[in-house]
Amino acid sequence: MTEWRASGALARALLVSGVGLALALALGRPVAVVLVAPLVVLGAAGLLNKPRERPLVLPGTTYPVLHEGQGTTSRLEIQPADETEFVTRVAAQAEHVALRPVTGAIGHLVDRPRPLYISPRRWGQRRIGEEKVALFSRWAGYRWGPVAFVGREVSVLPTTAAYDATAAAPQPIGLIGAHRSGREGDGTEFSSVRAYHSGDRMRRINWRISLRTGSLHVVSTRSEEDTALLLIVDALADYGVSKGIDGDESSLDVAMRATTAIAEQYIRQGDRVSLRVVSTGGEHVGYGSGTRHLRRILGQMAHTRPGFPHDVEVEHIDFRTVAGTMVVVLSPMLSDGMATLAVRLLRRGLPVIVVDTLPEDAAPSVSTETDPEIASFAWRMRLIERRHVLERLAAAGCPVVPWHGPRTLEEVVRRLALRAQLPRAGAR
Repeated sequence: MTEWRASGALARALLVSGVGLALALALGRPVAVVLVAPLVVLGAAGLLNKPRERPLVLPGTTYPVLHEGQGTTSRLEIQPADETEFVTRVAAQAEHVALRPVTGAIGHLVDRPRPLYISPRRWGQRRIGEEKVALFSRWAGYRWGPVAFVGREVSVLPTTAAYDATAAAPQPIGLIGAHRSGREGDGTEFSSVRAYHSGDRMRRINWRISLRTGSLHVVSTRSEEDTALLLIVDALADYGVSKGIDGDESSLDVAMRATTAIAEQYIRQGDRVSLRVVSTGGEHVGYGSGTRHLRRILGQMAHTRPGFPHDVEVEHIDFRTVAGTMVVVLSPMLSDGMATLAVRLLRRGLPVIVVDTLPEDAAPSVSTETDPEIASFAWRMRLIERRHVLERLAAAGCPVVPWHGPRTLEEVVRRLALRAQLPRAGAR
């Protein structure tokens, strides 16, 4: 363990004081004593205030869970604090973590602490840079440290961009909710005016039409139901360069922030949402609703690491969906397995939407040993293959839309809802 040691200031004060007193005695010059008197006082004060106990330093953060762009303070608890007068702290820079002051270096008196502000700029598990701490006793006579502390880990959730969707779900399947059902029932959405039948409620009678026609007519409405939404996030790889919430986005940045916006909207209107991340960890959250369920989804997304699953092929993943579930696949569609997966769900009769998360300026990272021209040519060929895959998905009845903000799915969901209401030809 680190002990209190004499500081450089104390050593210099004692050294200069000793030399000055020696010269005064050797040369018979009392003026030398006057000159070194302040240093003698400083050295004596430092020696008299030598700390007797070894300090206990406990670093921490005010909030261990944040959203992108939010900030917290790095705090420091010192026990005991009565023998310490001054504190210096230097925090190292970490990827996607902003510091204030920008240098990460601060100094303050123990009884007048200055905060070190930390703001993660990208989702995920962010580790704050290593921090070095040094303590000084009264009169700066003794120093403890500097001691390096491993950076704390902060869980950073994707930022939210909530919106109010107006499009109804294509196939609502629940009992109650905010989506217009395909069947008539108690609700607020107008369906038609029809002749009165036994069992109709009196408050539904339209007296104006009944008086004009001479027979009772009632207003029928459509019932309102909730829906089940499955969000599938392609985290097999991350394409493009991420500069955090303030800069360029990678494909995973787009996917995570889009998933957050969609999940928050549907959960907020009472629907049941499930998450499945196709990655090494295979993060999964079952169907549920409510604020607590949304926090579980965001928490799983923050732990996502790109990579291929170890236990199953991508196209063979079982999502255990039920009839009527709306599926949103968020993917750059650079993996054949993800395209196969989307077609398999589509053939089960589920409404499937593919959200294209590949940034327009995305390019693969290549080693210095690879010829840039060959890498560029291979990337262009891969983009051509990707375009053909997206065209085949659209031709199969799976809408493909690039993510342009929270209202990206509005028109697509509306068209799917209208298509679900069309009559289907029955098999003979």
